[in-house]
Amino acid sequence: MGRNDALRAARLRAGWRTVEAAATALSEHGQQLLEDRQFTVSARTWRRWEGDRPGWPAEETAIVLHDALGRWPEDLGFTVPSGWIRPEHLEGADVNRRAFVSVTAAALVAGPVAPQHVDPALIGYFQQQLEGHYRADMFLGPHDLIGTVSAQYQLIDKLVRCAKGETRRGLLRVGAAYAALVGWLYQDAGDMDGASFWRGVTQEIAMRSRDPHLIGYSLVNQAQVRTDLGDGHAVIDLCEAALDDADRLVPKVRIMAMQQQAHGASLTGERRSVDQLLDQADRLLPQVDDDLPWGNACRRTPGYLEVQRATCYGRLGLGVEAGALWSQVLTMVPETARRDRGVYMARQATAAAAAREPDQALEIARTVATIATETRSARMRRELTTLERAMRPWHDAPVGRDLAEILAPVTDGS
Repeated sequence: MGRNDALRAARLRAGWRTVEAAATALSEHGQQLLEDRQFTVSARTWRRWEGDRPGWPAEETAIVLHDALGRWPEDLGFTVPSGWIRPEHLEGADVNRRAFVSVTAAALVAGPVAPQHVDPALIGYFQQQLEGHYRADMFLGPHDLIGTVSAQYQLIDKLVRCAKGETRRGLLRVGAAYAALVGWLYQDAGDMDGASFWRGVTQEIAMRSRDPHLIGYSLVNQAQVRTDLGDGHAVIDLCEAALDDADRLVPKVRIMAMQQQAHGASLTGERRSVDQLLDQADRLLPQVDDDLPWGNACRRTPGYLEVQRATCYGRLGLGVEAGALWSQVLTMVPETARRDRGVYMARQATAAAAAREPDQALEIARTVATIATETRSARMRRELTTLERAMRPWHDAPVGRDLAEILAPVTDGS
């Protein structure tokens, strides 16, 4: 009879030597986590979970399992039901919740503000600051920038309420770009509640600016969140909406929408659509010539579209093709871009596992674990959790045990 080795290994790592001990410990943990509400798991239930038909736990039980073992049920060998979306807000524990409330308040300041003169030169000032924030994000990561960028958004919002005419429109445009960056920082930190909130702020400000390029950009931002939530159909819907009036959009926004739609297609298993969309985007790259300060990843990121294609191929399980692309991409990424390199290498390791090259995956993972510890990137931790799933066939082999030891300090509690 088959068995659920992933859950058994997690139990043993937790020090629960028997299923009886595991059931008792999880019951006690759940009662504490749920504030003394009735929560009980029997040894019989745990024994079934470790069998060949573990089923799927109730959502409350899934949350307790995650809190106790640092893994969601799909990472513990349970049978994932259609439509399951993990409660991502629990993965954002590294983001201080009190800070989130404070930062979110920056977008919700009520009432009028004292009138003041707003010089049009402030638009250029905030645009220059924005480019600096993009560069700092590459080196610092999300946690150190969220407060700074959101505070500047709050100032922009105050100025918008006083400004008039074209100055007001210009500040709305730059404000939308700042809100989008705050949303990205929350997404990179693993806080999907914060990301969704700020993506909504971005869309509102973009609509108020009447700028078709920013409106398209805001829809792509929303699609990025849905990609991280694994909702491929929503990604496609949002990107198609962004491209409804594509002739009005600068090439950069069209490229962004096409590449994000390709991610949606990879989530729905449509390899042909992935290639078609990325090929179309590639043909547009030479036409990118705007001076907009936001959305410049296609200019700034080496091998931008190759990164998207490799990521999509990895989701589709095309290990050999994805691995070859990652090898190509990583030759172009500078050593200073630590977070990007770490994410790409984690995906490269997963591709190696899919190509039945576990030793290669292990060697890559050694480097990624170090980068993940340094940068505290939730994105990287999620990629390493995906790698763990891909390496399950070697779970009991030496390479699997080595991987578990390397990744335990990084992925436990993620």
